[in-house]
Amino acid sequence: MKRLISVAALGWALASLSTPSAHADSVVLPMDGQWHPFDVDAEFAPAKDWIDLSGDALAFTFNAAGPVALTVLDGGFAGDEFEVFDSGVSLGFTSAALDSYPDSFASTQAGFDHALADNRYSRGVFMLGAGAHSVTGLMSRSALDNTLVPLDATVGAVRIAAVPEPASWALLAGGIAALVGAIRRRQGPG
Repeated sequence: MKRLISVAALGWALASLSTPSAHADSVVLPMDGQWHPFDVDAEFAPAKDWIDLSGDALAFTFNAAGPVALTVLDGGFAGDEFEVFDSGVSLGFTSAALDSYPDSFASTQAGFDHALADNRYSRGVFMLGAGAHSVTGLMSRSALDNTLVPLDATVGAVRIAAVPEPASWALLAGGIAALVGAIRRRQGPG
């Protein structure tokens, strides 16, 4: 019995040495309002997870001091859609998009801002609270080529921006009201 256990343990050890370990890259996402790209390619990640250029799973991590808006955008061929996760919990899906292959490929032509302005591209805005976040995603629908075959590969991007809290909005509204009042007093009766 001891010999059988030793042989099994040796087999497991050899198998673990020959099997590549799953590697996930974590990108610390700055709150700079800039686009941070990801790729999807079913050849490298059959589940169509977000990956980096080397084919490794990709997670965008950040610590938010207050509420933030996470924007997820398709920047490849119009027609892709994504499911977005925060620490493994689904936040939901990006918007539905119409296929427009081959005349739409935003990321290599005009960039992600172009795709954001073009309603053919899927996008989603997800509100997240303060705290630690690890955002991942997967392609839930692929754009189709002109023979109606899924491309199963794309480029997308994420960005985050701080969201003013309600107290900040109230303070801003009060400041604007005071400024308008001061201007009216200076101008005198009209």
